[in-house]
Amino acid sequence: AEIDRPVSLSGLTEGEAREFHGVFMTSFMVFIAVAIVAHILAWMWRPWIPGPEGYA
Repeated sequence: AEIDRPVSLSGLTEGEAREFHGVFMTSFMVFIAVAIVAHILAWMWRPWIPGPEGYA
C-alpha cells in the first residue's frame, strides 16, 4: 500500500486542492456576478418590495 504521502480528507494532494480551489472560486464569483445582474434586472422589471402605495 502507498503510505508515502499524507492522505487528506478529500483525497486530493495539496496542489490538486489549490487548483480545485482556484477553479471553484472563479466559478463561484462568476455565478455571484450573474446572480447580482439578474437580481438588478428583475428589480428594474418588477420590484419585489412594494412602495408606499403598495403594488399598483
